[in-house]
Amino acid sequence: MEQYKEIAEKLRNADAVLIGASNGLSITEGLHLFADNAAFEELFGDFKHRYGLRCLLHGMAAQWPSEEEKWAFFARMLNHYCVEYKPTQVMADLKALVQDKDYFVVTSNGEGHFQMCGFDPERVYEVEGDWRTMQCSRACHDTLYPALELAEKLVKEEKGGRVPTELVPRCPRCGGPMKIHMEGDAFFVPQTKAIQQYEDFLRRNQDKNIVVLELGIGWRNQLIKGPLMRFVNRHPKATYVTINLGEVYIIPEIQHKSYGLDGYLSDHLSGLRQAYEG
Repeated sequence: MEQYKEIAEKLRNADAVLIGASNGLSITEGLHLFADNAAFEELFGDFKHRYGLRCLLHGMAAQWPSEEEKWAFFARMLNHYCVEYKPTQVMADLKALVQDKDYFVVTSNGEGHFQMCGFDPERVYEVEGDWRTMQCSRACHDTLYPALELAEKLVKEEKGGRVPTELVPRCPRCGGPMKIHMEGDAFFVPQTKAIQQYEDFLRRNQDKNIVVLELGIGWRNQLIKGPLMRFVNRHPKATYVTINLGEVYIIPEIQHKSYGLDGYLSDHLSGLRQAYEG
């Protein structure tokens, strides 16, 4: 594909690459927040039939009857999608495109796959939270605590969709309930350091040759996609590349310096890598 060659050349000449990623990338890796599919049935079939859960996102936002049931759900989710995660080819292809560049990742995906695939944790901002950590449910303080070791333990001890009461995490300061670090209410603890690192990246690269590589973000998204397109519009040396299945949207103002690839992320990233390394 001729576009691959053009985009690969843009990447070679880039001083920096800004990656924006959302649900489309997660779906490519087998994590579908919105699907009542075979994977959801296999992992959460008992919760689905007991509580009427329709998908992962439904469970993540549910008002659970007890902390024991809440943590049984989240422990399974974290253990499956984080603890047992193995790096995928799509992430390897993506890393190959940016690893020798000044890059940064801004993503609404919270499962930590970028870091687990070797992307620098200091160059990743998870705007809607990091599932691998937990916080006080009432944000009595802003410390984030590791959650994956706990999830492994809870999965082993769970019985009948509940975890033992004595293993339910409590806030070390106020003694109240803990929750996985994900946005959903007024008590979400922002990632202040990551926000600053993202702003620093944008500031030092605003007048340089920068490629914005957007992966699996729907056209309505104003959390990541909107700001990325506006950034490209403001900066003459910026190039915009968006990849999405069945939904490629680029604002008219930046179409002259943009590329839209419709199709599977796995196919396009593989093609781009071949063109980049060829």
